[in-house]
Amino acid sequence: MRIGVLCSGGDAPGMNACLRSVVRAATSDGHEVIGIRRGYQGLIDEDFFAGGADSGCMSARSVSHILERGGTVLHSSRCQAFTTPQGLQTAAAALRRNGIDALIPIGGDGTFRGAVALGKVWSGQIIGCPATIDNDLVGTDLTIGFATAVATAVDCIDKLRDTAESHERMFLVEVMGRNSGHLALATALAGSAEIACVPEVNVDADSIAKHVRELRSLGKQSIIIVVAEGDEQGGAVALNQKLAQAGCPYGTRTVILGHVQRGGSPSPPDRILATRLGDFAVRSLAAGATGMMAGDSAGRCRLVTLAETFATHKPLPEHEVELLERMSC
Repeated sequence: MRIGVLCSGGDAPGMNACLRSVVRAATSDGHEVIGIRRGYQGLIDEDFFAGGADSGCMSARSVSHILERGGTVLHSSRCQAFTTPQGLQTAAAALRRNGIDALIPIGGDGTFRGAVALGKVWSGQIIGCPATIDNDLVGTDLTIGFATAVATAVDCIDKLRDTAESHERMFLVEVMGRNSGHLALATALAGSAEIACVPEVNVDADSIAKHVRELRSLGKQSIIIVVAEGDEQGGAVALNQKLAQAGCPYGTRTVILGHVQRGGSPSPPDRILATRLGDFAVRSLAAGATGMMAGDSAGRCRLVTLAETFATHKPLPEHEVELLERMSC
């Protein structure tokens, strides 16, 4: 079997570990792996990995020492052309022309939406691997990159807590998550933040200010509020302005972590998850599966239809929302 592999959309720590797993699992089973650079745009342009003797072919040696590297050695992109019928047809023709029998796209919901659309014009097999720091895909407990992004954000919050305590301030820390609060909630719990503002929970600035005043009366010297960028208040800067108007009793500062959360060496849990899912994707292709995502549920690999992964919003763990409220005192 000739398997194509690409990384698409926003990068996530562990993409390289997943790529390494796909290549080594496939080659150990006698399959060929064609590395496609720059995601779906590279597929349309037929921009293939250039390190092999055969055009695009990746060997076990070509993925040596990339497990610990952040980003993706194949590079990534967002491809507007892939959302058009012509772009999809061009991509399908490129796959046929290069004899690619199956495709493993590594990415998030945009990547999987593209994979579903491609499956309608191309007869090859497709198994996706979930890699996004948002952890917003239905059908898998964790996505590749989420654990590392949480660790990165928590490390920043630990440092901010020191200066917040020293100056008796409140910090509003904005993390990524336009439509999902999983990253913000996990970061708040692990970083001992008092409040998490997420798109899934409606809380107005007046209510937050009231809670902060109560915490101040209890002797709290510092406050950390983790804000998802897609929170209904408009992000950390907008929320800070609203809190000032609502009578916040602390001096405040805002910190926007931004793309720093996507970078860095993947954590051991992300390396292991990426390795397991990459191997499972290859084995699933060999078993004849297609149109599926290789996910993780309660520590076991499972297949979920690609369309199911983005059909509904992945809810926040209610017990974690309640736990954060209980810890905020």
